[in-house]
Amino acid sequence: MPLELVTLPALSDNYTYLVHDSESGATACIDVPEAQPIVDAVTQRGWTLTDIWLTHHHHDHIGGVDDLLKVFDAKVTGATADRHRLPTLNHEVGEGDRFEFGGEVITVLDVSGHTVGHIAFVASESGFALTGDSLMALGCGRLFEGTAAQMWDSLQKLAALKPDTLICSGHEYTQSNARFAITVDPDNADLKARIAHVNSKRERNEPTVPSKLSDEAATNPFLRAADPAIQANLDMIGAEPVDVFAEIRARKDRF
Repeated sequence: MPLELVTLPALSDNYTYLVHDSESGATACIDVPEAQPIVDAVTQRGWTLTDIWLTHHHHDHIGGVDDLLKVFDAKVTGATADRHRLPTLNHEVGEGDRFEFGGEVITVLDVSGHTVGHIAFVASESGFALTGDSLMALGCGRLFEGTAAQMWDSLQKLAALKPDTLICSGHEYTQSNARFAITVDPDNADLKARIAHVNSKRERNEPTVPSKLSDEAATNPFLRAADPAIQANLDMIGAEPVDVFAEIRARKDRF
């Protein structure tokens, strides 16, 4: 049986996720912006939280861990490279590490860029990747610590996953990302259709994440730095994709 995935809004624009294995009863949450939505969702379903997986150290992703641990005796997993900035870890992981959860193997990817030490968790059998603030719906995280080259490398790792992989990112930024995306990729029919779909979902106050990797590949400019149309719009025809990515990121920062 594939793992069950639940998307939970938190704070003003964050998301956390629950991953549940019905056979073993194991339940993990990925990042803890605040504890109460997680406590409520787990309790309402009659589950017990057994694990906490942390993608990076920013407060809006770990700020509720201590409160959550007052309610559940959960094992906390996070990056060895980030342990000095994370809550106390019971399980340290890094690039390429694999661990079992509910009978499925979870793969860890180092996706540094937004921060150094940022990781993603990939459940390939169940078909989703928990990417935090690395690859996001129609966007990617701002480069607070890492370089454009680091982020580009991280995005390439995620882009290599199966096209139908669900990208579970950490924020409801999709509309603002869409407004920027169309400025660098104005003739992309897939992007125009996606923007209409995103706007419709937000009018109904529905989450726009998770998103499918194939949709990101077709519409997310941060994955499309090698696309000739985008390069032409940026007057960067033939440039190295990493340099085009750096220009797209810089433009988004000023947008």
